[in-house]
Amino acid sequence: MKVEDIMTTNVRTISSDKKLGEVVSMMCIYRYSGIPVVDDGKLVGTVSESDVLGKMFPKLEDLMDRMSGVDYDALMSKYSDVVSVYVKDVMTPVVITVRPDMHILQAASVMVGRKFRRIPVAIGDELLGMVSMGDIHKAIYQSTLATKF
Repeated sequence: MKVEDIMTTNVRTISSDKKLGEVVSMMCIYRYSGIPVVDDGKLVGTVSESDVLGKMFPKLEDLMDRMSGVDYDALMSKYSDVVSVYVKDVMTPVVITVRPDMHILQAASVMVGRKFRRIPVAIGDELLGMVSMGDIHKAIYQSTLATKF
């Protein structure tokens, strides 16, 4: 079974010149953990919840140095500052993708190796869709066990 057989093709995207507030709204409303960044029809990056929240909090090394003195409520107040920046300022510009003709288990291997829950499907820099671990799991279940239960 190929990725193109199970991928979602109606993918919400964002451009790098948008404010991060637009992205976090989509993330919270639609329960997305990440959104592809597309400029002029080309996939140029992704922005994830980790990218957003990572801008609010100090690095792990800093936390370890002053574990007892961190004011987490004060850090949370930085959220409004973070969402006012542009997508290009927080996105991950290097995009790992899978091809539509890739076997779904090969795509799952890429995802597990990178600790991704979903991944863009692309040929070159042309975004064709997204596939998630849930999509792959559901496809395997339906093709092997669904008729047995």
